[in-house]
Amino acid sequence: MACKHVEKLMCTGAKYIRNRRIEAFHSDAILYHSSKESHEELVHLDWYENAFPEMMKLTRLLKNVDLIDGRLVNIRDDSIIIDDRIERKMYNFKSLARVYIGSPSVQKTVKANMAAVSVGEGEPFVCFSKPSEREPMIVNSLTKVSNILNISAQQRKLIRATISPQVTHHRILIRTLEEVLNGLKPELDYLNNQCPSKGVHLGQQVVSNCLKFLYNTAFSSDPDSTSWMRLVPAKKVQSSCSQKWEDVLEMFNDLIECLKTEDRLLDHVVKLEAMKEGLSQIKDVLIDKSIGYKEARLQESLVQKKLSKILGYPSKCLFTLLLYYLYGHVRDIEVDLCGGFYSSGNDKFCLCMGRILTSDEERMIWSGVRHLDRALELFKFIWETSGNKEILDLQGHLWCVGVESRMITYKGKMFFIHGISL
Repeated sequence: MACKHVEKLMCTGAKYIRNRRIEAFHSDAILYHSSKESHEELVHLDWYENAFPEMMKLTRLLKNVDLIDGRLVNIRDDSIIIDDRIERKMYNFKSLARVYIGSPSVQKTVKANMAAVSVGEGEPFVCFSKPSEREPMIVNSLTKVSNILNISAQQRKLIRATISPQVTHHRILIRTLEEVLNGLKPELDYLNNQCPSKGVHLGQQVVSNCLKFLYNTAFSSDPDSTSWMRLVPAKKVQSSCSQKWEDVLEMFNDLIECLKTEDRLLDHVVKLEAMKEGLSQIKDVLIDKSIGYKEARLQESLVQKKLSKILGYPSKCLFTLLLYYLYGHVRDIEVDLCGGFYSSGNDKFCLCMGRILTSDEERMIWSGVRHLDRALELFKFIWETSGNKEILDLQGHLWCVGVESRMITYKGKMFFIHGISL
């Protein structure tokens, strides 16, 4: 009986790999934190003992490897690991760990740790006790964030009105486009070396040309330059310099067409599609380096005005621009355990999210803490922008095999480190 449970649970790793690709295209699926709890087969107590050796084996194999926003990273040097075999083992490990986190012994530890910091504050809430709270989650839209925080429709209008003018600035748009392309470039290079194809080769050329185009046509690439000195050129340059954002849109269309059948690059294609949404709204705006500073500023202002007016709250482009605005990168934030949003009384709420780590080395733990902090900060940003006056406490929870439970504070937030053991 126990062996059948092991076989069933080990398959969930491969299943999640497929599901996360699907979620990249269908991110508005029903959220895991809904009131209707998903059915979870009761795990026999002897299963934990029989499966634990596999957990220990995977912990040793994956030491110093972390999974950050869908990318395998060697935490010793922050290098990216591209290896399907290691990726499968990582998802298997995290799938097993989620079952252990729901075990009576680990749940008892979590409750004890939470009670220790809630002395004098009434009955502590219990987090990660429900199966739905132990599911992975990709934070890839403003709608998903707002649904979790119970943000009202009126508040969503306020959020959009507040953030749109900030994140649609011309400079932010340029930098976001460059970040999307620069994130894609090394994976294209890797695929071209390992299994070259016509689509990948053409994709490399389009990325290179598009980056060059963005660099050569940026009006205000240096915000500290003496821009007032930029005058209209005495001699008009060739008309080829008078281009439109439609040229960038066409390159993104070509790039999507080249890469849409490459399974490894689906997450990147999603980001290309997101930015295509914004580019299609400004395709008629000029990009002209032959004009003077004032005229260039008018064009930049027009870009910002169009994007801030047209990009709606559910827009993937708006969310991608916000990610770059806040963090300087465009990767959707992934958390291993979506946790929950709880009322703790007296106009206070608490948001909990979790990470599963492969070792208890300090570098690994702090990598996990910083990753969770980014996720929590995004939710806090939306909470505060919505005009909510209630206090929102943020908690991060990290699990690792065999560690002693402890708590650390980072940027004013509590992060609990829990051990996974028999």
